[in-house]
Amino acid sequence: MATVPNVDNKRYQGLIISIALFLSLIGALLAFTFYTSNLLERNTALIDQTNQVANSAQAVIKDLFDLDSSYGEDTNSPHIQRVLSRLEQNTALITSSIAAIEQGSTITDAEGNSYDLPKIDSQAQTNIAAANEQWKALEPKIQTYLKDADNIMVTSADELTQAVEQAKTSSLFINDSLDNLTKDVFDSAQRQATTIRLIQVLGVAAIFTYFLIFVFFFVRRLRETDAEASAARQETQEIMETVNTGLFLLDKDLNIGQQHSRALNNIIGSDSLAGENFTNVLRGRISDKDLKTTQQFIEQLYNPRVKEKLVDSLNPLNKVMLHNLSDDKSLDNRFLDFKFSRVYDNKDIARILVNVNDVSDAVYLEQRLEKERSQNDMQIEMLTTILNVNPKIINEFIGNTQAHIEKMNNILKNPGSSQYELEGKLKAIYREMHSLKGEASALKLHSFTKIASDAEDKLHALQNQGQLSGNDFLPLAVHLDDLLSLSNTIATLGERINRSAPTVAKSSTVQAPVATQNPVANHTAGNAEFDGGLDIDLDNEADDDLLSFYNEFTKEIAARQGKRVQLKSTTLTQTSIPAHLAKPIKEISIQLLRNAVVHGIESPSVRHTTGKTDIGTIDLEVQDNGSNFMLVVQDDGQGINYDSIRNKLIEEGRFGTEEANQLSKGDLLKQLFSSGFSTKEHADEDGGRGVGLDIIKAKVKEYDGKLNVNSELGQMTRFVITLPKA
Repeated sequence: MATVPNVDNKRYQGLIISIALFLSLIGALLAFTFYTSNLLERNTALIDQTNQVANSAQAVIKDLFDLDSSYGEDTNSPHIQRVLSRLEQNTALITSSIAAIEQGSTITDAEGNSYDLPKIDSQAQTNIAAANEQWKALEPKIQTYLKDADNIMVTSADELTQAVEQAKTSSLFINDSLDNLTKDVFDSAQRQATTIRLIQVLGVAAIFTYFLIFVFFFVRRLRETDAEASAARQETQEIMETVNTGLFLLDKDLNIGQQHSRALNNIIGSDSLAGENFTNVLRGRISDKDLKTTQQFIEQLYNPRVKEKLVDSLNPLNKVMLHNLSDDKSLDNRFLDFKFSRVYDNKDIARILVNVNDVSDAVYLEQRLEKERSQNDMQIEMLTTILNVNPKIINEFIGNTQAHIEKMNNILKNPGSSQYELEGKLKAIYREMHSLKGEASALKLHSFTKIASDAEDKLHALQNQGQLSGNDFLPLAVHLDDLLSLSNTIATLGERINRSAPTVAKSSTVQAPVATQNPVANHTAGNAEFDGGLDIDLDNEADDDLLSFYNEFTKEIAARQGKRVQLKSTTLTQTSIPAHLAKPIKEISIQLLRNAVVHGIESPSVRHTTGKTDIGTIDLEVQDNGSNFMLVVQDDGQGINYDSIRNKLIEEGRFGTEEANQLSKGDLLKQLFSSGFSTKEHADEDGGRGVGLDIIKAKVKEYDGKLNVNSELGQMTRFVITLPKA
């Protein structure tokens, strides 16, 4: 596995010093070579200068002899002028050159190049001094002659003669002195050149020797380092071969490092991962949303300003499901847990170390335990209901549940192919499911309520789907089976509790529904036996239990809706409900009470602003007038807002604006009782699906009854249900 080196300055200190010393030797040799080259150049300039002085001295003597032999010739002639000019130039040159040689100063040649002359030794100083002495004897006489040499009015024969005579004497001494000087300078330059060559040879030899030593120790150190690196790689490889977790490194571009643990291939399910992009490995195996979140998460890990612990809590790959992409259907999807850690190079974030584990077994165990826990909670919930609710009500619920399920199953089995028939089936099933949910909710059987709510979600989706087919109803059979299973569980628990008590009702066997649609599906569940419960008449004590049941049901809904409600009834415990009307009266009462709490009673803050008490009141009364039985439910809530119904119809596109404005209150009430229509903005467990009033209408119609609604906006709403006793 690739690692980020930890740079240790001491480890490379010797190497750095050796290289610096090697470069210093080379630099010193180059500097010495440059210096000696400059020195040789100056010696060469000195030799040239002495030769030039000697040549100039010869030229001066020659010109003096030439002038002497040509004396009497016209001084303005070209020959005389040329000789005089050359004599004057050479005289000045000799004077300046001798002074420059003595002092070791800078000279400039005829081409304008400047040279620094070296300091000469004592022997050379003696020679140049002797030459200078002779020159000082000759040079004044030449200057005296040159002063009037071109003046025809002045005779200069004597001056010329003196200069010639002096030249005869001085020229030999000057030439000898300059020859000796040249020889001394040459010998000195030769000695320096020999010394320079020796030093250069020794320097090159020293550098070469040092280089060989440096290479020897460097190669040896390199071998040691390679051996250490090889051992480290071997150890790393052994670790990577042994660990049972997936380990790898990610760079800033989300590329996986070249080395990773062997277990990673099995965990990820890919043979080639080194160098692959992490997002490409995960693409198609997790959701696009999780993939994008993962990219953003790793980017934040590379942000040094973001705390690692804070980012870790946002890890999107914590126990994430990795989908199987192979064609082998026997391979299950796996749950993987990714842990990300920063790898630092000094203070910089160099890599991200990823540790991945296959936690499928642990997750499946958690799911299994959660399922068992849910089942235990469900049984405790049911047991609590059985122990705290009148057995008569429990038995009624079980019987009603079986009836609802059987009715829904029969609806599913009835043939129907036209859209009208399928929509009718959908509405009928929706009503039965909503009624069942209402009774379960009233008994606080939340498991029942949850399954029924899930079924309602699917029914609501079908209702908004538009085009229906027979196969759309098949998934409902699963919900019916679950509901029946829960019902049988309640019956079994009731049987165990009352096993010691005498049973007066014959045990019955309940079979799960068979949901078929033109023989497309056949779904069955196992059988379960249960005690029919105690055969207890619904006497005054039972009526008290029923009133208490309604009261608890109403308060629970009000609590979920953030409202306060009290239920009143003076006739429920005093009036005997006919046996054949007990079930519809109870179903209708549940729907009306829920409707009153959800849609009628206002929240305490709203009631307070309208001058009402914070607690809303619902009156539930029953009357027996001989031939008919009446149920009256009235609340002191906000009443029916017909304009709100009209606007909702327009919003949902059921009517156009002009058509909706022409609807009477009676027409609007009919729409309010239609399936799927509700003025509630958002559906929840207690309402908003537009099924409650549809159930009431269907029940009243089923029993040839009558329905009357009276409402005053902001004051009250009263429902009067009249059912014939015959």
